[in-house]
Amino acid sequence: MEKSYSLRDIGRALNRAVSTISEEVSNNSVRGKYDPEKAQFKAYIRRHNISFRGKSIIASKELRTFVEKHLLDGQSPAAISGRIKYQEKHLPYVSKNTIYRYLRSSYGKLIGLKLKKKKRPKGGAKKKTLNNRTFIEKRPKIIEKRGRVGDVEGDFIVSCKSGRGILLVVVCRKLRVMFLEIIYDVAVDEVHAAFLKIKRRFPEMKSITLDNDILFNMHKVLAKLLGLKIYFCHPYHSWEKGGVENANKYIRRFIPKGSDLSRYDQEEIALIEEKCNQRFMECLSYATPEETLHQYREKTKKQP
Repeated sequence: MEKSYSLRDIGRALNRAVSTISEEVSNNSVRGKYDPEKAQFKAYIRRHNISFRGKSIIASKELRTFVEKHLLDGQSPAAISGRIKYQEKHLPYVSKNTIYRYLRSSYGKLIGLKLKKKKRPKGGAKKKTLNNRTFIEKRPKIIEKRGRVGDVEGDFIVSCKSGRGILLVVVCRKLRVMFLEIIYDVAVDEVHAAFLKIKRRFPEMKSITLDNDILFNMHKVLAKLLGLKIYFCHPYHSWEKGGVENANKYIRRFIPKGSDLSRYDQEEIALIEEKCNQRFMECLSYATPEETLHQYREKTKKQP
């Protein structure tokens, strides 16, 4: 600069774009004058300050262990931050942005690499028409408003075309607690048997909201078997049972699309169910579905 070279000439000599040279001069000049030594010092201070953002996680061994454990367990940075704020108040609070910065840092880079998501293949089959259905607009308002425990939504996760088996997913609309049953031999009777297993595990079940899968063509029999009312979403309106759809997305972290479900045994499915019921959820004030079910059952025990 002292020899009055233009920014373009300097960029050409250093093999850098003129915009890069201009930005360097603009950011690191002092009182309108560019001094290389002062510029180097300003850049060092800036990098030093940036490097300390997110070091609150490094500073606390307990906090770092908690964050890393639950990131690897499938919890999102937003969920972990909320959990710390509302449930784990003994830990120093960190925002989701701080956790993201930690993942991009040299300290959390390995964790970040393990969390990279795989691309999901497209696919899906059309539903066939069922008869004598009761649609969701006829559900009592208490179900619509998630006003009581026991109103559930049900859906299937299916195997790849060359695979075998389906996974029945049932989610309580209020507590968000999830129940999974693997069905290897796909048939209506096996689906009914899987629902009965879940009813025994979750006797609070009062109603079911389903889609229009052909496996529900004997829904009247199923309703009588379980002793409850069944409601149906409108065809191709999957958002009308958003609770179980969101649950399915979470399950896909453990069972990617295109998987052959026959390769999963009962023990693996039970572990996946456990993981799903231990996730921190904003709608539960960052408690877990497992905790909310336990609290509900303890509360009902005490009632006369």
